Amino acid sequence: MTTSAAPHTDIATTVLARTTEPSRTADIVTTHTLLNCLIREVSAPEHQMTVVDDHLLLRLPRRDLLLRTALRRVSLVGAHRFQGSVQRLDGDAWVSVDWRELAALVQDELEQRTGLGNEEFLSQVADSRETIRVVLEERAGAQTHADPYVASEQSLVFGHRFHPTPKARTGDPADWLVFGPETGARFRLRYLAVRRHLVREEGETHALDTLHPGLDPEFAVLPVHPWQYRLLKDHDRMREAVAAGDVVDTGTGGPEWVPTASVRTLYAPETDEFLKFSLNVRITNCVRKHAGYELSGAVALTRLLQPVFAELAGRFPGCALLAEPGYRTLDTAGDTALLEGFGVIVRSGLRHHLRPGVTPLLAAAVADEYPTGSAHVSRLLARGDGDVLAWWDAYLRLLLPPVLAAYFEHGVVLEPHLQNVVVGVDTDGTPAQMLFRDLEGTKLLPGRHRQALAGIPAGVRGALTYDPEQGWNRVAYCLLVNHTAEMLGALADLDPALEPALWGLVRDHLAAYARTAAEPPRLRALLCGVPLPAKANLLLRWSRKADRHATYVPVPSPLGRGFPREVVR
Repeated sequence: MTTSAAPHTDIATTVLARTTEPSRTADIVTTHTLLNCLIREVSAPEHQMTVVDDHLLLRLPRRDLLLRTALRRVSLVGAHRFQGSVQRLDGDAWVSVDWRELAALVQDELEQRTGLGNEEFLSQVADSRETIRVVLEERAGAQTHADPYVASEQSLVFGHRFHPTPKARTGDPADWLVFGPETGARFRLRYLAVRRHLVREEGETHALDTLHPGLDPEFAVLPVHPWQYRLLKDHDRMREAVAAGDVVDTGTGGPEWVPTASVRTLYAPETDEFLKFSLNVRITNCVRKHAGYELSGAVALTRLLQPVFAELAGRFPGCALLAEPGYRTLDTAGDTALLEGFGVIVRSGLRHHLRPGVTPLLAAAVADEYPTGSAHVSRLLARGDGDVLAWWDAYLRLLLPPVLAAYFEHGVVLEPHLQNVVVGVDTDGTPAQMLFRDLEGTKLLPGRHRQALAGIPAGVRGALTYDPEQGWNRVAYCLLVNHTAEMLGALADLDPALEPALWGLVRDHLAAYARTAAEPPRLRALLCGVPLPAKANLLLRWSRKADRHATYVPVPSPLGRGFPREVVR
């Protein structure tokens, strides 16, 4: 039996109809993204959808309105691939629905379902769609970065498939285009010299000092994101500190930095350094600034996780954590706006983790439904023999065991969604390493870490923990729904007949780990086919709650016993 991918020249051809018109492309992708959210969080859980021939039909029950869209591929976990526009039934005729009307229909359904209004919703959908349109126009004349890793970070034009506003950003495009990753931005940092009594820092911060050497010993260097500097330079306390000579603006300089997919985390290719900044800008769901407890929490988690990842790396070669060993910020008499707004977290680089000949790539770029860069899995398979199942087996061997062991054996809740994982590939495109990053979403199970947590200030301690149910939902969602299912979906796009066998390999790896860990009940349930938890991004955005308060909806699981394993051709 051959498992190589069928010839495939353009994954997104049938979706985007080879349109070169940015407005039309933005319209289609926005429509499909809204539809993904509506199906996953509303229609499917309420049993208001079905597949008939080559169309998906779904009903908005509170309006008794029937919608449909053409399918190019049906997914075993409900993450279907769509084609063309959405239509609504009007009498006996099907009438096209554009993204604006679909967003309004979603808004009306959610208002009636929840009893809550959200006056921001339609404008945020419009902002996201406009970002996509503008980015597509700008990319037409942009040059892709020569570094494959940087290019992968900057290739996510369309964003999260299951978020209603994946590219929403506050501000004028003239501001954020200069600092966004999608158009290949690169820029130099702003540097402030801060008198040491106004510096708050923890952990290892010497990497910051090397960025702008030669300061008066009474001052410490504070690198600042240029966008954030624009937003905070006229703050009253900032102006007072500058007037008093306690803060000196030394201008821009040093190496060029590039924004990664998260926008606010920057990477310096020359020096292999990461810095995670605060940005007083709403990106997707929330304003991306560091809370004070997040600054201290990153350092505390780095310290606590060092022995955990040393053990995991010994058992599961190829896995590593990008540590966040220190932070520095400006503390002007406890002014929260400046303390949080100027906080910068140091993150370890990639190169000292990578084996010779291994190229790092952002997992989200490898799995992108609408690939716009060379990191896509179809390109990686083309480097080797094209054996999809062998490639997937290697990928799962690197991804699943360390995340499961972290939870079940160490009480650590990792957040390995596609944007938080860097996969290293060999020269033939085969997965060779898995690097996990971003401690903001990493949590501990308090029952397993009571003694260590007791030594952490209460304001930080509470934000570092999940109860076991919260923790498992987050791990299972990020690992299996956001990451595994989406990467599997990209492979199934190459050859839909392989999807059952691809899920069969997922089950094999889960079962193999379960046998080594005394068959944890949560894994036994997964292997019996209980639904998988999916984060409800649409409902979270609608309720305007923090990410920590996200709820989960069930999605069908193909992992149960007796699920067909053969490749149907």
